[in-house]
Amino acid sequence: MAEARVVHAVDRRLGSRQLAALLHGAAGEHPGYRALAHGVRTLLLDGRVPLHTRLPAERELATALAVSRATVTAAYDVLREGGYARSRRGAGTWTELPEGQRPASVAAFPAGDGVLDLAVAAPGAPEPELTAALGAAAAMLAEHAPTPGYHPYGIPELRAAVAERFTRRGLPTLPDQILITTGAQHALSLTLSLLGRPGDRVLVENPSYPNALDAIRGAGLRAVPVPVSEDGWDSGLVESSLRQAAPRLAYLVPDFQNPTGNLMPREQRVRILETARATGTWLLIDETIADIALDGPPPAPFASLAPHGAGEQVVTVGSLSKSHWGGLRIGWVRAGSRLVTELAMKRVPSDMATPVIEQLVALHLLRGMGDVLRERLPRLRAQRDALAASLARHLPEWRWQVPPGGLSLWVDLGRPVASALARAALDHGVRIEGGSRFGADPGTHEHRLRVPYTLSADLLEQAAQRLAAALAGDLRSPNVDQARRNWVA
Repeated sequence: MAEARVVHAVDRRLGSRQLAALLHGAAGEHPGYRALAHGVRTLLLDGRVPLHTRLPAERELATALAVSRATVTAAYDVLREGGYARSRRGAGTWTELPEGQRPASVAAFPAGDGVLDLAVAAPGAPEPELTAALGAAAAMLAEHAPTPGYHPYGIPELRAAVAERFTRRGLPTLPDQILITTGAQHALSLTLSLLGRPGDRVLVENPSYPNALDAIRGAGLRAVPVPVSEDGWDSGLVESSLRQAAPRLAYLVPDFQNPTGNLMPREQRVRILETARATGTWLLIDETIADIALDGPPPAPFASLAPHGAGEQVVTVGSLSKSHWGGLRIGWVRAGSRLVTELAMKRVPSDMATPVIEQLVALHLLRGMGDVLRERLPRLRAQRDALAASLARHLPEWRWQVPPGGLSLWVDLGRPVASALARAALDHGVRIEGGSRFGADPGTHEHRLRVPYTLSADLLEQAAQRLAAALAGDLRSPNVDQARRNWVA
């Protein structure tokens, strides 16, 4: 089994200078062997060092860290003894996880009565606007009722409205460049199935949106993870991964990244676009959370920065799930008109068309989107601040960075107990998912929790109190045989 993993990961290597730079903050500039081992383990669990990656040779890493080779040898021994590394003669030392350390479920969806659901980072519907949109959709049905009702591309009015919104945001778009889908997840899965083939590589952020990672695995594609830390993306690492791995696609969430909340700077976007153009990589950009800008203006579309001729390599997906309501399953793809046609043909065998009534509701909501966001964003900002205050009051040892947008905090617990805490929290009336659910590699990010601030301030206060009580209790190890993936959004 271990040999198969090594063979599968033969192209995943970690340079001594790269690891030394990462370890500078995690283990100190001149670490002892135990600090060095702890630093590597922390980076592995945080996803900044990928799983099944070859570690640098002992002599090379010793030189890069300015320590003795004996120090590195002893650190690698500690990692092997703890199950965090595995060596094979002639193949070097590879990152590993202890047997049985894998993501574990905390509960099946739905959460149940009295349980505060923090596994779903999505707001409730704006009720007055939704009611008005339903009334407007009913009035427009007379125009559509005489038709068969099948629109694989989406109804023309909604395609035009989505295109016009892209244009207003700085990316000139024609209705022919828009495909209406049954949510952003459908848009993502459809694009992966058209552009990818089993075995193709897909560059992904680590951590990332779990349902996207599941879709990539389900399509038989191979994830090439690049870390997203509290400081954001490492442009050099993203570019080198694009050049060395030559992935068929790259799935990125540059706008208030899920789950970290980071916003990718403009210069990084330009560099990634240029590199992807050189490597022939399709960029699959998820804009689902782009409208949730809490501390500044919303970002321009990623594709608007593409140099002339490179925009056709960018596919953008989005939806109304985070800005309005997840119960309204309306999403879209923005791409070249030829690719949109191919996507429409691809969807017919499994999903002939998105319901007309829901599209008419979405059309009305999209036209009044500014009004919804003017009410919603200040409330989310206040809830974000209330959650941060509650966590600081009840769990002062936890750390996080306040994101400029998005719907959740990416919290550092200080120790790898996230899955155990999530299981214990359910007994205290909180459903939440451990950070490993967001890892591109199983078992990583065990010291992290994604904590949404989509509930009211008083419920977030209760959630913080219950999490503190759960943390103070018995955090038992998971039963591996009972581990299963949980439903998140």
